[in-house]
Amino acid sequence: MSDEKRTGRRLQSVETSLRIFDLIEEMGGARTTELANQLDMAQSTVSSHLSTLNQNDYLVKEGDVYHLGLKFLEKGGYVSHRKEGYVLARDKVKELAEKTNERAQLIVEERGHGIYIWTETGSNAVQMDARIGKRKSLHASAAGKSILAHLPEPRREEILDQQGLPQKTPNTITDQDELASELESIREQGYSYNRGERESGLAAAGVPVIEPSGLVLGAFSVSGPMNRLRGEKLEQEIPQLLLGVANELELNLKY
Repeated sequence: MSDEKRTGRRLQSVETSLRIFDLIEEMGGARTTELANQLDMAQSTVSSHLSTLNQNDYLVKEGDVYHLGLKFLEKGGYVSHRKEGYVLARDKVKELAEKTNERAQLIVEERGHGIYIWTETGSNAVQMDARIGKRKSLHASAAGKSILAHLPEPRREEILDQQGLPQKTPNTITDQDELASELESIREQGYSYNRGERESGLAAAGVPVIEPSGLVLGAFSVSGPMNRLRGEKLEQEIPQLLLGVANELELNLKY
């Protein structure tokens, strides 16, 4: 039996390494002393973790500062190509960005969060924190609401119980009944909207992608400033474009 300290089935040494990854990302690089202070651990212990992770290419050291290594790109490449639908969706996201000149993305659900699998920027796209792998709340985005609307009810309820409905902006839906009503409308019309619910001044439309099994793979969305995405463009043009792209992907997955 290993003498590693365990909490239930959680291995503390592994959790320390994972926390180091998170801290280095949050801090944009970190020194041993900084990490030891953040972790409230002996500097020698943290140094041993860093040395091991560095030797295995998960970290790189520039001067006395540690950064995440490019090996994470290799692992990320595996994740983004794990499902055929993810691979086929990449060109569709590019197509959406090119046709709308806005930001387009594919979001999937994992552990109750929305995760960016692909994101592309059109010529007029605004800058926002939407990099691949970024997590976001499902209830406060167009793509996220499309996913929630098409999840099996037990899974949807589980996510909402665990994650709640945290308020991101004054427009965020924080009432369970109001969200349930909107999700029902999304199921009926086939697409969803976000009008400043995640970030003030940002609007989006989203549609789900359904796998041949009937389960939701994820959702496409197009987002941009509310002064451009409004009226017929937001409510008709972009949803119809999204529906067409999603339908093409679903047919490719089926046949």
